Amino acid sequence: MALQQLIYASRPFGYDSSVLAGILSKARVSNKQNDITGSLICRSDIYLQLIEGPSEKIDTLFEKIRRDDRHVEVTVLSRAQPQDRLFPEWDMKHDPAHSWLWSPDEIHDGILQTVSADQVRAVFIRSSEAS
Repeated sequence: MALQQLIYASRPFGYDSSVLAGILSKARVSNKQNDITGSLICRSDIYLQLIEGPSEKIDTLFEKIRRDDRHVEVTVLSRAQPQDRLFPEWDMKHDPAHSWLWSPDEIHDGILQTVSADQVRAVFIRSSEAS
């Protein structure tokens, strides 16, 4: 079964700490059941998430995310089939943007339309090293 790694960005709709806690709690339970690991970097203007696991499970999860009304402007930034997981020990790591690379102004001005998959993945590599 092929390992798939997907990175997407979205804009939070109705972001607050209770919404975030609910997302993380449900994700950790569901991801554990589905052999999915990953990390969520978030703040009030963006969700940036890496999910990794069996290809069909990632596809199913991503369809759920796309339909979730807590996200708007869901955009795939990278899709790969790596040899190894970046977050093997994390059902869903929460990174409250401490390893962040782009400012809110850069996000607002559209930096996500110009960054490469390698640049986006580098954000998660830094986050994984801070585990």
